[in-house]
Amino acid sequence: MLLAAAYYVAAKVGQSLRYTAPVSAIWPPAGLGIAALYRWGIRWWPGVLLGEIVVNGALLLDDSTFPAGSLVGQQAGNMAEVIVGALLLRRLIGPKAAMDRVEQVGGMLVALGVATAISATAGTVSMVVGGVVDDSNAAEFWRTWWLGDTSGGLVVLPLMLAWAHRPIDAWRNIRTYEGAAMVASVTALSIIASSTEEPIRYMVFPALIWAAFRFGPPGATLSIAVTAGVTFGVTAHEVGPFSEQPIDQHTLSTQLYIWVAALTTLFLAAVVSERGRASKELAEARRTEGAQAVEERRRIARDLHDSASQALFSTVLHTRTAQKALGQEEESPAGVGVVGRSLGAIADLTRSVQSDMRALVVELHRDPVHDGLVAALARHASGVRTSDGLTVDVRGPGSRLPLSGHVEAELFVIGREALANVQKHAGASAASVRVEVRQRQVVLEVRDNGRGFDPAAGHPGHFGLDSMRSRAGEIGGRITVNSAPGSGTLVRVCVPAETEGT
Repeated sequence: MLLAAAYYVAAKVGQSLRYTAPVSAIWPPAGLGIAALYRWGIRWWPGVLLGEIVVNGALLLDDSTFPAGSLVGQQAGNMAEVIVGALLLRRLIGPKAAMDRVEQVGGMLVALGVATAISATAGTVSMVVGGVVDDSNAAEFWRTWWLGDTSGGLVVLPLMLAWAHRPIDAWRNIRTYEGAAMVASVTALSIIASSTEEPIRYMVFPALIWAAFRFGPPGATLSIAVTAGVTFGVTAHEVGPFSEQPIDQHTLSTQLYIWVAALTTLFLAAVVSERGRASKELAEARRTEGAQAVEERRRIARDLHDSASQALFSTVLHTRTAQKALGQEEESPAGVGVVGRSLGAIADLTRSVQSDMRALVVELHRDPVHDGLVAALARHASGVRTSDGLTVDVRGPGSRLPLSGHVEAELFVIGREALANVQKHAGASAASVRVEVRQRQVVLEVRDNGRGFDPAAGHPGHFGLDSMRSRAGEIGGRITVNSAPGSGTLVRVCVPAETEGT
């Protein structure tokens, strides 16, 4: 009953805009019926049929001379239109599409075009047989019918599909100051474009583009409905540029205008949605990749501990055993000394490698920033101080930074790479690392007193710098390098601080 009532109201809206013989310039029930059967199932067809019966019954009451056979043929065509359209839609775009993909918009257009052609053909044949339309006007009548049903479908069908997907989220998105301004702009520009004889009918397109870019399919479909309603309503009251043409021509012009506006806005909204979805999927893939990298690092640490580290330990034991055995043999003192010293050197080297291996296992096994970015940088800098006389001073907040673990890990790698460049290329005696929170940003600075370089001309560590820029970009940050020959180098990375819940 509710579906029948909605179908009847949509039909009355279309009939109120009738200005071409007995066919409406736009037929919203076509989109309503197809959307209802597509979303809820073909079993809801009795609601559409009941709405058709009520609409045609009201038409017979208004004009008792209208051929009943023509109404029956028209009703059969409309029912076939709705059922075939819903079935085609399910096959072409799948269930519960939200009009947020280009292929969904294209599939909807194909399904709608085929379904409305069935209705236009059945309706035209019925009207010609019943004597309502002359044979000479059949082609023009069919065209107007088909464009009217398709225009109604392009307005109502994507509107229902886009808003049925997540209605609460769509409403919250539109129920903002910007959403209200967008709807008001579309309405005002549509009224101005449709009410004047000046050639400015497409001035509403900037507002439609605004809706597509900022509010996605729900905002785009709502703006299309507003534009169509205003345009058809104004034209039906003999106002605006379309009303100045012959009745058949301004019907065609108005319908094609809605076609162009609807398809442009729908495809643009779908492209914007696809780009946004791709960005989210890329971010999720990067997070997943980071988690997988941590797990792989821990697996390597276990393997190193169970294989290489144990083998090195065994090598040390066997070397010591060999040294003791040599000491007990009665050989020449010179021979024993050479072999013993060689075995001692092997033992020392093995212990050194074993120590490095243990440190690597520990580093791989745990998150380098498990205790915070500043602590991780300080721990790394403690190993840098002893090489080549370089001293590194690390300072930053003692509390946790407003950053996720992934972002802190990327900043740690950037800081480590910057210090590596200082060691390899700067020839510096001192470097400083500073971590600060400034105006909703976390800033990491690495400064040295080395030889410096010309950033515009490149430098030997350009690969490391490119890597740092890439990592900064992945976490939404910005990196700058300030340097000049003889004045040292400053590398600064700024990333947005994260608020609670982000």
